[in-house]
Amino acid sequence: MESSENLRGVARALAPLWSAGIPLVLVHGGGKDINRNLQWLGEEPKFKDGLRVTSEDALLIVEMTLSGSVNKRLVSLLQAEGARSCGISGVDGSTLVCHPIDPELGRVGTVFQVRPALVEALLQVRFLPVVSPISTDTTGSHYNVNADDAASALAVALKAERLIYVSDVPGVMDAAKHIVPKLNRENAESMIGSQVIAGGMIPKVRSCLSAVEAGVGEVHICGFSTTEQLEAQISGASNSGTIVGV
Repeated sequence: MESSENLRGVARALAPLWSAGIPLVLVHGGGKDINRNLQWLGEEPKFKDGLRVTSEDALLIVEMTLSGSVNKRLVSLLQAEGARSCGISGVDGSTLVCHPIDPELGRVGTVFQVRPALVEALLQVRFLPVVSPISTDTTGSHYNVNADDAASALAVALKAERLIYVSDVPGVMDAAKHIVPKLNRENAESMIGSQVIAGGMIPKVRSCLSAVEAGVGEVHICGFSTTEQLEAQISGASNSGTIVGV
């Protein structure tokens, strides 16, 4: 979900919740921006099992895009709506510590440790942290981490009451293309096996399940239609997407 108007709508949904004193953390991706920037350099985006194959050269573009332009765009939009924000990445404060997943994926990592002190400090002084998922290993090398996995790991470490995934899709869809309002692991794995859940939705759903099983109160997958709809989803007033449980 990367249109300027939709991103502005997300900022408008978060700002009143922040003003009401609700602690919020925004973890973001930026896949379409990355694809565009890679193509400018003549490199075609490649994926394996829903994860971006990231070469050494591609990592430079991925990090500049996520931790630079996308991150600061979101910070600016939030601050324009009155929510005092601060942009960081998983590298800052060694917040997200990872190790590589698969040599075929290149510089792609999975988070195995979260050090939430920096995020907690920002929350304590009433900032809304905006987090790029670029992460570090124990030697200081940087890795591209799936934003959904980064959000899940951080939510678990912060003992979050609610984790909301917002994207271009309105929720998990069944074979008839209807939104599935509730989903558990058994149903999810069956839908993955039958390829009803496919592509980038596979790691998204699995990260949701992992977060719930690790203690996050509720995990939602939803799209963005209006500011009011998203605010209601975040606050728990209504569900227009999919709530994932155990």
